[in-house]
Amino acid sequence: MGIDEKPPVTLLDNLARHFHFEPPREHGHHTVEAIQTMLRDEVKVLLALGGNLAAAAPDTPLTCKALRRCGLTVYISTKLNRSHLMPGKQSLILPTLGRTEEDVQASGRQFITVEDSFSMVHASEGIGKPLAATQRSETAIVAGIAHATLGTAQLDWLALAADYNLIRDHIAATIPGFQNFNSRCDEPGGFWLGNAAAELRFNTPSGKAEFSAATLPDAVCPEIVAPFVLQTLRSHDQYNTTIYGLDDRYRGVYGQRDVLFMHPADIAALGLSDGDRVDIETLATDGVIRRVADFRLVAYDIPRGNLAAYYPETNPLVPLTRFGDGTGTPTSKSIPVSVTPAQTRATRRIA
Repeated sequence: MGIDEKPPVTLLDNLARHFHFEPPREHGHHTVEAIQTMLRDEVKVLLALGGNLAAAAPDTPLTCKALRRCGLTVYISTKLNRSHLMPGKQSLILPTLGRTEEDVQASGRQFITVEDSFSMVHASEGIGKPLAATQRSETAIVAGIAHATLGTAQLDWLALAADYNLIRDHIAATIPGFQNFNSRCDEPGGFWLGNAAAELRFNTPSGKAEFSAATLPDAVCPEIVAPFVLQTLRSHDQYNTTIYGLDDRYRGVYGQRDVLFMHPADIAALGLSDGDRVDIETLATDGVIRRVADFRLVAYDIPRGNLAAYYPETNPLVPLTRFGDGTGTPTSKSIPVSVTPAQTRATRRIA
C-alpha cells in the first residue's frame, strides 16, 4: 500500500506529518528505468518483495543481464523462480510464509487484508501449517531489516511485526478511505473502499466527468514496415507469471503454451497450415536480434495482421527501449514481428 515510484504529494505530506520525518520527494524508477539503471551499474541493492522480475519484465536476456550486475539481490519469496537463477554479485533468498499459511506472531494469529476487483477490502488469514518453524512472514522480514538498519528512534519496527493491527492503525492515519481500519475489518464480507465516479463525484477541476480522445497512430513502429503486430497475453491457467497449468479454456488450447494465434487467411498467405511450427522475430532498428523459436500455429478468429501469444514465453521479443509515452509501460501489446517456418534444430531426446 502506497508503493508508487511517483507518490502523490498528499501521501508524502501525510507520512511526514504522522511519522515526523521528511520523506524523499524525488521520483523513483518504474520497471524499465530500474532495469536501465542496473545495466549502468548504479544499483547496489535490489530488494524484491515476491514477484519474478526476470520472467515478468521485457527483453528477457537483457533483464537477466541487468539483475546479474546488481551488487546484492535479495529475494523474499514463497517459492523458487527464474529470478533466483540471476543473482547479483551477492544474492540472498529469504523464504517467507505464503498467504495460505498461518501467521503467528508475538501477539497471536495475524491476518492481512486484500482488495478485490469490486473495491471490497476484507481480511485474509492463512490456515495451512508452515513447512518449518523458522519461516518468517514477509512483514516480519521487512520489519527485521528496518530494525537492523534504522533502529527504533522513529518507529518500533519489531512491535509492528508482532501485531499487524498496529500497521493498520498507521494506514488509517495516512491513507484516505481507511479510517477505523481495524474495526471495519470485522464487517462480514469486508467493507467497500468506495469509488467516486460510481457515486458521480468527479475529482476534476470542473467537478464534472471529462473526456478526451487520443489520435491512433498510423503504425506501431513507423520506422519499420512489419507484416504482423504481436500482443502478449495470459492464459486461463495463469496469474501474472505464475503458471498453474498448460490449459487455456478461453481459447481452446490444452496441454501447451508455445503457441501463436493467427488468422487462418494469414496462415494460408504464408504457405503454412494450422499446427505448423514457426519462429517469431522482432523487427527493430537497434541491431539486437530478438527471437523465440518453435511455436505452434493456431488458427484463430483474430484480425488479419495481428498475432497473440502467451507471456512470459514471448517476453524476449519485447524491446526494453520501446514503452508508452509518459507511462513507461513496455509495448507488450504492439510488437512488430515477422514469422517464418521453424528451423530444424538438434534435439536431445533419446526416445
